[in-house]
Amino acid sequence: MTRPQSEKENRPYNLDFDRESRCGFAEVVYGPGKTPEVLCEIVQQLIHAGQPVLVTRVEETQTQALLQEFKAGFYNEAARTFRMTRRTNEGAPSDRRPPPLPVAVVSAGTGDLPVALEAIETLRWMEVEVREIFDVGVAGPHRLQERVDDLQGCSSIVVVAGMEGALPSVVGGHVNCPVIGVPTSVGYGANLGGWSALLSMLNSCAANVTVVNIDAGFKAGYLAGLIATTSQPNQITDSPSQSP
Repeated sequence: MTRPQSEKENRPYNLDFDRESRCGFAEVVYGPGKTPEVLCEIVQQLIHAGQPVLVTRVEETQTQALLQEFKAGFYNEAARTFRMTRRTNEGAPSDRRPPPLPVAVVSAGTGDLPVALEAIETLRWMEVEVREIFDVGVAGPHRLQERVDDLQGCSSIVVVAGMEGALPSVVGGHVNCPVIGVPTSVGYGANLGGWSALLSMLNSCAANVTVVNIDAGFKAGYLAGLIATTSQPNQITDSPSQSP
């Protein structure tokens, strides 16, 4: 006779509670494909384990359930994210790491803002300071020039752009840190759903530019957060003196 599966085995998910110890940050939850009930159960288990919560690409029916169940959570409608930081869960800020260097998130146009906001919400969940620089696309080059000082001193810069995707290369020519390009699906016919911006960024002549997937604000924010939290300000130390 076959024994019935346990309640745990019947669940449609298997949370990775050890990911933070291995990878530096807790598991992030991708919203689509999960019922509101299952998603709320996942969030509850993460909170019970004392882990910060980030849900991406939250759908409308999921939003209502999350806000009703977890009133301390923060939902960003434009970014389609729901988060609860460790500070919210435990009532005290995280003291695991020293304050990381800031990350700048730059968007070319207002149409690119939802993807940029997804990156920003990810960085806030990671407790990284964010410098927001919006609507500075290459059609008005003076707009970026006015904000160049805000790009200095960052551990990395996330640049979100659709259309021809030129902005990451321009930003890369102004800074000495990694630039993470995020192509978006914003644009007319030949934009091909973001492919034109993606290919343009992949062919960047700026050596400090790397690229993530189309509309992947979360991935860019997460990578930038890892760079920030694993980087330390340059420290100049004297070389040991050598005996004559």
